[in-house]
Amino acid sequence: MIDKGKIEQAVTLLLEGMGEDIGREGLKETPGRIARMYEEIFAGIGQTPEEYLSKTFSVEESGMVLEKDIVFYSTCEHHLLPFYGKAHIAYLPAGKVVGLSKLARAVEVYARRPQLQERLTVQIADALMEYLQPRGVLVLVEAEHMCMTMRGVKKPGTQTVTLATRGAFSEDKLLQEEFWRMMGR
Repeated sequence: MIDKGKIEQAVTLLLEGMGEDIGREGLKETPGRIARMYEEIFAGIGQTPEEYLSKTFSVEESGMVLEKDIVFYSTCEHHLLPFYGKAHIAYLPAGKVVGLSKLARAVEVYARRPQLQERLTVQIADALMEYLQPRGVLVLVEAEHMCMTMRGVKKPGTQTVTLATRGAFSEDKLLQEEFWRMMGR
């Protein structure tokens, strides 16, 4: 899906546009390095979490499942600068659960594309509802955005927090309180 040749051309033009000498030693291989890096950091483009979330295991009865502190790295689609942080996912199984690593993989699918944190949070919640069909889902994402820390307003350490609730988590305040207790807050 990634066209490395076009990325190399674009990086070359960018460096030239900045007034750099693209023939100097430190920059000669930069367009190729950037193309390979983009292939990795944008690997989620065109992917869905279906392959990760479709393999489930039956359970008789289960309370809330919480996987917290899932570290992710993404790229702001407005400035193409990184944002990074942690995702916390809770769900209420309705007869089936998914392997815990699969929740982290679902986060990666959506994080590894040009993204907005608000959309990332909603996409994770909606994917869990679609593929796991639980009684409810709660997704909390906390991130620091380099577009706020190294440019513009320049406020390092600022955290953006987004929340998406679905099903029982939207309706039952006691479940939300239990989530916050399990998070240690």
